[in-house]
Amino acid sequence: MVAIKLALYGGLVIALPFVLYFIGQFVLPALKVKEKEFVLRSIGIGAFLFLLGMAFCYFLMLQVALGATVQFSQWLGFGADEWRAEDYISFVCIFMLVMGVSFELPIVIQALVKIGLLDFRKLNAFRAYWVVIELVICAFLTPSGDPFTMFLMALPLHLLYEISLLISWYWDWKDRKLEAATTKSSGK
Repeated sequence: MVAIKLALYGGLVIALPFVLYFIGQFVLPALKVKEKEFVLRSIGIGAFLFLLGMAFCYFLMLQVALGATVQFSQWLGFGADEWRAEDYISFVCIFMLVMGVSFELPIVIQALVKIGLLDFRKLNAFRAYWVVIELVICAFLTPSGDPFTMFLMALPLHLLYEISLLISWYWDWKDRKLEAATTKSSGK
């Protein structure tokens, strides 16, 4: 069962770029040149963010989550410092996939900004609600269930939200500057 789970999770990670490529071959011909550039740039940045999320999880969060899980079980009086291979592989793979997907937050937000559903002002006003939402999401997605791992998972998500906010502010500033230049030139 361990080999099957390892093959399944590994296959998902390896097959995802090819699946995105084939979907892109279907969708890209219908897009304009600017839209194609945005989609291709988003796929590249998204792949980087996914790998960054998995690396962050593997090198930092897993050590903390596994230590916290062992410590929590010892507080409860269990001797849980040994893992079955199947449970360990499932825990690590799911945790890494969840962190990889959660690092895609800026891509989703920026796509919604480009479409026009969100803008800088809405994102800025939504910040307080986002803190609560990200903590709730992290509480459900954290496999170990301890609060320290939840906060450790929420910190990069909040940082990514703030980066998305800065990018949307820059796009808004650039659009206002361009609009002011066009009205100034048309007014002459």
